[in-house]
Amino acid sequence: MFRKSLLVFIAIALLAACSPSITASPTLPVAASPLPPVSASPAPIILTDGLGRMVTLAAPAQRVVSLTPATTEILFAVGAGSQVIGRDMFSDYPAEAQSVSDIGGSWGEYNLEAILALQPDLILAGGINPPELVASLEGLGLTVYFMPNPATLDELYTNLETVGSLTGHEAEADALVESLRARVAAVDEKLLPLSYAPTVYYELDATNPTKPFTAGPGTFVDLLIARAGGINIGSALSGQWAEISLEELVVQNPAIIILGDSAYGETPEKVAARPGWEALAAVQNGRIFPFDDNLVSRPGPRLVDGLEALAKLLHPDLFK
Repeated sequence: MFRKSLLVFIAIALLAACSPSITASPTLPVAASPLPPVSASPAPIILTDGLGRMVTLAAPAQRVVSLTPATTEILFAVGAGSQVIGRDMFSDYPAEAQSVSDIGGSWGEYNLEAILALQPDLILAGGINPPELVASLEGLGLTVYFMPNPATLDELYTNLETVGSLTGHEAEADALVESLRARVAAVDEKLLPLSYAPTVYYELDATNPTKPFTAGPGTFVDLLIARAGGINIGSALSGQWAEISLEELVVQNPAIIILGDSAYGETPEKVAARPGWEALAAVQNGRIFPFDDNLVSRPGPRLVDGLEALAKLLHPDLFK
């Protein structure tokens, strides 16, 4: 009997040694009380504009008024078209822009009362707007960002990225810039082996055909003609809006005439009929081309469209 009790005792002791202790209650972790969510305010957007002014937005602009056709085109191109609530009277591209409220702009006269009534959180001005207009709008308590005119395609890309930042469309702007760079690179690649660059006369206004106006040095026209594999005869003149005499045209004898004023009724037939113009090689060879001046006069993403169109006119064999 004693032996049996001893064996039971030993068995119980062994079980106790191999089992977790039950004499002390385990300490369970105490669940932390959930903290109230922290509302993180977005960082303000602070950029220096083309007038050297520091412009601050608390958040990406949602109600934008555009004062130039170029800034309107940029806004739509980066995906901010639905945020545009007002545009100048000349903004006609893309087609959707024409349904946006017209705030004037003819001869630089904008309807400030209409702009105020729209309650914009950003006004996007461009290179054609004088600093005095920016000051007037700021005096009304409005936030204005002045977009500088680009002198190069790289500066154009910077403007696109800037508008993307101002409106909350950074990703779209980056994708647009990448696609534009690729298109320009494709033009450059095709033109690389060329050893010939035709001379080009780009017409802006021939109201007086003996002293027409052409695009001078430093203009987008000058930049893009050179990039498209041509030589702008206006590049040697003084001033961006340059007058050239018929005598100088005959001396320069351009191989190609491009009519940036075709929207105003100028045609190859009218050019050929001008007294004295029959001496020009471009007239004799029938190389006079109407052209959409908006592609090269508005410093927006369609400058690349203009480059491609010019390259096809100057070197049609390479761009079939």
